[in-house]
Amino acid sequence: MDFAFSERTEEWRQRLQAFMDEHVTPAEPVYQSQMAEAGHDPAFTPRIIEELKAEARRRGLWNLFLPDGNWGAGLSVLEYAPLAEITGRSPWIAPEATNCAAPDTGNMEILAEFGTPEQQQQWLVPLLDGEIRSCFSMTEPDVASSDATNISCRIEQDGDDFVITGRKWWSTGAVSSRCKLAIVMGVTNPDADSYHRQSMVLVPLDTPGVEIVRNLSVFGYRERGGHAEILFDGARVPKSNLLGEEGSGFAIAQARLGPGRIHHCMRLIGMAERAFDIMCERAQQRVAFGKPLAEQGVIQNWIAESRIKIEQARLMVLKAAWLIDTVGVKGARIEISAIKVAVPEMAIWVIDRGIQVLGGAGVSDDFPLASLYAHARTLQIADGPDEVHKRSVAKRELRRYAGSQ
Repeated sequence: MDFAFSERTEEWRQRLQAFMDEHVTPAEPVYQSQMAEAGHDPAFTPRIIEELKAEARRRGLWNLFLPDGNWGAGLSVLEYAPLAEITGRSPWIAPEATNCAAPDTGNMEILAEFGTPEQQQQWLVPLLDGEIRSCFSMTEPDVASSDATNISCRIEQDGDDFVITGRKWWSTGAVSSRCKLAIVMGVTNPDADSYHRQSMVLVPLDTPGVEIVRNLSVFGYRERGGHAEILFDGARVPKSNLLGEEGSGFAIAQARLGPGRIHHCMRLIGMAERAFDIMCERAQQRVAFGKPLAEQGVIQNWIAESRIKIEQARLMVLKAAWLIDTVGVKGARIEISAIKVAVPEMAIWVIDRGIQVLGGAGVSDDFPLASLYAHARTLQIADGPDEVHKRSVAKRELRRYAGSQ
């Protein structure tokens, strides 16, 4: 069993790491300064982001996530996975700098797979060029969205139009002034079975009847781009804005979320590695009870366990990525569920140990650990809560024992 990255993957990793070392990491304080000057306005895009995007494009580090060579870099999921990990070390900057930031990545994937040529020209091309951003409006405040069949937002036909009525929240990125499109999932046929009631439509955010109600915080953080609650009050779009076929919304959502979970998990591993570096460096520098923290047994135990957990998680994600490439998203469904539970759990544990080693500094904004923790913790809920994914894993395992009694 060969665990080495291919020569091609290693070349991409070296190119991306050079970009991170030479441009992204030095840009972090500049980014923070420019955000502070703007009053941390979530609608604001710092100048440094556009400068980094230009440099990434110049280096060919652009749209790395799309396996379709006509639209993206043509990398397999397994080839892209270690690149996503590298960008995860600077989650505030690097994914967007390379045009590989969620939720745009998932939206571009489904536009590439299910969009009409007209939809692709109008929306996919400017997204691929990094000219605009987009959001994905599925989750709702009034229902348990862990079960997507609960969605209540209505998409009703009226002549040549669809009329959208409902309330969504956690539409990530919608607060940005550059966000121009929402992909909205709602009920088009309430009489159909649970998995064919929903459809997806493309809704420009400047459509009359679309209102950004508020920007939701995450553990007190108000991230750039925001997490919006959106009211659709009779918003009208032409039927040509239907994505895919009517009644295919649930299936498209599953197609979108599969590779996206790989991306999230690999970026989380990068975040855990960043926290690990900070923890180890701080442990070498600080002295307590007469010796460096790094010589304290409990700290050594945390460091050892952190390294073990990171390596375990990485291997699980790479296996899931390999399965997507070889048997498809459907064939890798349970492995994707498994990593969606295991990796956020690992990242939270490692980041939390880093916070504990740093003490008061760990919960301050002088270090990125508190922000990394807030981000990692949300991923035990986003893209399906842990309990739903555990349920899927358990059901597969129990099927092997059905009828054995």
